[in-house]
Amino acid sequence: MKFFVDTADVGEIRELAEAGLLDGVTTNPSLIMKAGRSIHDVVAEICAIVEGPVSAEVAALDFDGMLAEGRKLAEIAENVAIKVPLTWNGLKACRVLTGEGHMVNVTLCFTANQALLAARAGATFVSPFIGRLDDIGLDGMQLIEEIRTIFDNYAHLETEILAASIRSPNHVKLAALAGADVATVPPAVIRGLVDHPLTEKGLEIFLNDWKKTGQTIL
Repeated sequence: MKFFVDTADVGEIRELAEAGLLDGVTTNPSLIMKAGRSIHDVVAEICAIVEGPVSAEVAALDFDGMLAEGRKLAEIAENVAIKVPLTWNGLKACRVLTGEGHMVNVTLCFTANQALLAARAGATFVSPFIGRLDDIGLDGMQLIEEIRTIFDNYAHLETEILAASIRSPNHVKLAALAGADVATVPPAVIRGLVDHPLTEKGLEIFLNDWKKTGQTIL
């Protein structure tokens, strides 16, 4: 499973990229707002740091507006993935933009039927929102499993499942078990994946015993 980071914080992205842990980045209007800078400047800087797909979202809701904004965002860098909502206009725009050779991430997916439509429209990625389904008492991970089954039934569907709205390390594990191609994860959750109390306890024991040897490696 590939790891994308869900943030527009360039400092966070740079640090994670330097660790070799990133395959891409996702942003959205809310994250751009938090960055407090022009979307063009933020996305350009991110694309210069990360070689993989960088999702940048359109704000228009009408078909013509989505096309115009999507094409403008695609001009920023070759690795921009144009993010469109899972609406009829979004699907129509997805079809045109992918036909022009652009990567497209169809976002705000909440049903397997929606994901199937996105795949039929030629989406590079479809983003089911796990956490938001959990918030309303549904099983977000079941959606990943359903989409995986449907996509595997039809080899010609090449759309990747991008598990989004991930809230915890457990979400990451379950998404991988369910067969998600990508997980887009907040920086704090990515860092949390490495934590375990037994790892810390074991390291403490090893270091204490090492001190008793009186040795140095260098």
